[in-house]
Amino acid sequence: MRRSVDGAFREFAEGRAGQLFRSACLLTSGDVHLAEDLVQETLGKMYVVWGRPAVRGGNPAAYAQTVLVRTFLAHQRRRSSRERPSGDLPEGVAAGAGDASLRLTLLDALRRLPPKDRAVVVLRYWEDRSVEETADALHLSSGAVRTRSSRALARLREQLGGSIGEFAAL
Repeated sequence: MRRSVDGAFREFAEGRAGQLFRSACLLTSGDVHLAEDLVQETLGKMYVVWGRPAVRGGNPAAYAQTVLVRTFLAHQRRRSSRERPSGDLPEGVAAGAGDASLRLTLLDALRRLPPKDRAVVVLRYWEDRSVEETADALHLSSGAVRTRSSRALARLREQLGGSIGEFAAL
């Protein structure tokens, strides 16, 4: 019995790890190492509850996404989560053209959002979740998700200003 459960979880983890990692990268504003840690912690938590019928019989992918977001928010509440080794890139690093510049600009803008606003933006616009699904994942009301979404998008527009047009034209 346990062997079949382990095999089913391994198959799930292998198939879902890439999507979880991409979401984690967005949540962490491009911090690849933290994203990897969040995915590992998420998969560890999923393994513990994998045998429960509600997890396997329901939508385990959505459940994993919810676990990822909650793990990220728990990490953000820690005081040490705000420590950064360096704020600027060294001068010798050449910035890539086009898509790389746009990606770095967007990740920087996401980094400036509060963690819950960032989570709402990632779930709503990257994961393409409905307002209700996002509300359920974050333990918020639908109205709070709409408000956070609207305010976060306004902040992103304010931060990016006219500069986003120059990147989009590339």
